[in-house]
Amino acid sequence: MKKIVVLENEFEAKLMETILKERSIPHLIRSYYDSAYDGIFQAQKGWGHIEAPEEYADVIKAIQQEVRKG
Repeated sequence: MKKIVVLENEFEAKLMETILKERSIPHLIRSYYDSAYDGIFQAQKGWGHIEAPEEYADVIKAIQQEVRKG
């Protein structure tokens, strides 16, 4: 598993998760939220990121571009 894309917010994360599940693309979504620091890292680094096998990187990046356009 490799970090593929950074997610801007929870809405984008949920939408990407739905699309990736529908297409049976193996993935893991990691949030940068840390309750001890009250989410400070999300403001600096983005909401979180998607990890997936490297062979799916181009497909996931293309899906994210479409999500951000629409």
